[in-house]
Amino acid sequence: MANDEYLNSILKWRKEVDANLRRENSWLALAGLFWLRQGTNLIGSDPNCDIKLPSRAPAHLGRFEFDGNNVTLLVDGDTAVEVNGEATKTAQLDADEEDVPSFITLGEMRMVVVRRSKGVGIRLWDNTRDERHTRPPRTWYPVKEEYRIPANYARFEEPKIVQMPDILGMILNEKMNGEVTFPFGGRSLKALVTEEPDHRLYLQFKDLTNGDTTFPATRYLYTEPHDQGQVVVDFNKAYNPPCSFTNYATCSFAPRQNHLEARIEAGETYSGPRK
Repeated sequence: MANDEYLNSILKWRKEVDANLRRENSWLALAGLFWLRQGTNLIGSDPNCDIKLPSRAPAHLGRFEFDGNNVTLLVDGDTAVEVNGEATKTAQLDADEEDVPSFITLGEMRMVVVRRSKGVGIRLWDNTRDERHTRPPRTWYPVKEEYRIPANYARFEEPKIVQMPDILGMILNEKMNGEVTFPFGGRSLKALVTEEPDHRLYLQFKDLTNGDTTFPATRYLYTEPHDQGQVVVDFNKAYNPPCSFTNYATCSFAPRQNHLEARIEAGETYSGPRK
């Protein structure tokens, strides 16, 4: 049984997580993901356009020109389009992996270039989507303080490259900065992690609840900043990946090394389609 202060802190965090899911330009506002072909890609609400916008958008807004690497926006007519807050009719676009991505805004719609394992595409948000307000609240296991586990973090001298599957059917080579070790059920479990600039650790993991009471493919977790190799792994804050909420996310999944042979009955639960 969690003490009141800890319980309230977790419930507050979960409320914030749910609110973030529903804010503007959130995962629930996603309305499309379109992969570019080299050359001209038409933008608009016309069904024949390559990047299909909601019906209230112009039938033919313009086009994306893609040379195999760079993406350029060209807007037709008198439609007002902004790129990072500046009105424009043409712009070479920086993708979402850059320090300052080029966000295209048209009313309640927003677009950005994405670079993924499958290629280069356009992600579309529509902030008028009903899902932002109608989706049921996220569901969670009861808060249990025993799932807040002290752990040891060992940073690698050099990052290790591990293979991670993604929802697009590709295998990614990703860097892992270190490993956490923690006791669970009378055993010692290990998992690979990446380290954030603020020294928080990011963990993608599977356990024996995945596909039963939690999302089949993976769960995610951030720790608080570690202190000289000491850190707390709080599975009450484990949460589902964005692809559990939308078909337009491009999630990566836990590497084989992070498939934990234990039932971690904590954090976010799942009862939707078995992707």
